[in-house]
Amino acid sequence: MIEKTTGRILGGLFAIMFAAVQADVVHAGETEAIPPELVAEYLYAVIQADRSIYSTHVVEQLQDRKVAVAAEDWKERGVLPLPAQMLQMAGQEVQGLGLGLHIRLSSLGPIYTKNGPVDQFERAGLEAVAKNPRKPYTGIITEGDRRYFKAIFADRAVSMACVLCHNSHPLSAKRDYKLHDVMGGIIISFPVR
Repeated sequence: MIEKTTGRILGGLFAIMFAAVQADVVHAGETEAIPPELVAEYLYAVIQADRSIYSTHVVEQLQDRKVAVAAEDWKERGVLPLPAQMLQMAGQEVQGLGLGLHIRLSSLGPIYTKNGPVDQFERAGLEAVAKNPRKPYTGIITEGDRRYFKAIFADRAVSMACVLCHNSHPLSAKRDYKLHDVMGGIIISFPVR
């Protein structure tokens, strides 16, 4: 229930925002397209706000009060999903809408190999945001006859829930994360003309 409701809410928000910024803006009789870099920044802002709020105001507060816990096996245990899982579910929900918008987490040292970079562009982007977290790594990618704008933003440990999970996970390649460390990247891609 939590997965479907949350995924639908987040998916709907992303779809509305993506559709709104994908449209052309009319100024005094002229049509001016919104640059894809700005579209990606808008999407990232919504993702980060949602992620921070869920991590600190839901997961951490409920765990501190011993009301609920977040765990990787949340479905089996009937508990909250981890913040990373929430982002992944929202990304899957958005992808299912058929807009061509893709959102996912990736890392150079992922807990699961499926969350590693899928190509050289992603590898270079993850290396770049690890060195300079304030600057997204962006570019145009061609797949077949379609062109996509792809942006990689630094994914930081926004709460202690992120730090504790990664530092204690048996498959984690790194076990000394601190709050606000770059853990990988949030990858956003969408079609461009």
